[in-house]
Amino acid sequence: MSKVVTFGEVMLRLSTPGHLRFSQAGQFDATFGGGEANVAVSLANYGIDAHFITRLPDNDIAAMCISELRGFGVDTSGIVTGGDRVGIYFLETGAVARGSKVVYDRAHSSISEIKPGMVDWHKVLEGADWFHWTGITPALSQGAADACLEAIKTANEMGVKVSCDLNYRKKLWKYGKSASEVMPALVEGCDLILGNEEDAEKEFGIKPEGFDAENTGGTIDQSRFESVCRQLMERFPRCKKVAVTLRGSINADHNTWGGVLYDGKTLWQSRRYDITHIVDRVGGGDSFMGGLLYGLIALDSDQEAIEFAAAASALKHTIIGDYNRVSVAEVEALVKGGGSGRVSR
Repeated sequence: MSKVVTFGEVMLRLSTPGHLRFSQAGQFDATFGGGEANVAVSLANYGIDAHFITRLPDNDIAAMCISELRGFGVDTSGIVTGGDRVGIYFLETGAVARGSKVVYDRAHSSISEIKPGMVDWHKVLEGADWFHWTGITPALSQGAADACLEAIKTANEMGVKVSCDLNYRKKLWKYGKSASEVMPALVEGCDLILGNEEDAEKEFGIKPEGFDAENTGGTIDQSRFESVCRQLMERFPRCKKVAVTLRGSINADHNTWGGVLYDGKTLWQSRRYDITHIVDRVGGGDSFMGGLLYGLIALDSDQEAIEFAAAASALKHTIIGDYNRVSVAEVEALVKGGGSGRVSR
């Protein structure tokens, strides 16, 4: 069984019921989520030996989070204890012309105060095939960025492949450094990069020609993103493959969705999904990453891998919560042309 290690922050997620606005909510639905934890859950659902590494306080909320992750089959034995709090994010789910909103309450969370040396990366990465991180982690603090770089360098030394979801979050870069200053040194150690047009532009000044993400009308020419992939591979020579998620936003409830995977020679394009009723789009990119890693590990071709990733993420848009609670069989059924929504009896 292949082993994948992910590293980042997991947070308490407090979301308004249904489509209520923050000002209307008298209560919140509580669960957990975070980019790298979401990937670990997807991989565990697909039968991969998934390990999640973070730093959490020694309290009941952290214990609740760990118990939930273990319930999905994620190995949490490498989580380190320390600090005072679990980060929180509040979610207001939008509808039609009103977009969703996220408010963060994660300052001084345990992982934001992590430092190099707190995680024994040689032990954690022993026997691993992949190490996965996202651009959210180095955005938290200098210590988190340094710990992430420490992990990437250790993985490189040990021959463990490294994947990254660029995940630019402008609300998080507040400790005096910008993404463009910090991210290049980390991405230099990556074998696989996932991103979208905003990530590549904000972090590296790379963008597709003649493309405006705000005015797609739901229609995207996937081949236009080959230039983004090529530029990323030229900037980061270690990288063997680049994937780009392609979201066409018609409104908050209706998106088109797909992705491309580039290996330096061929641009593999997924089927396009017309998601006419989005239940929850948070974690959509993470579910794509989880599906892509599974595909590269377990499937026979890059085309199959990108198809699996796109289908897995299309299904995630129908599921409430950060985690993609689907099986390999369910994803494969959609890849093969399912998706009618008929009752399975």
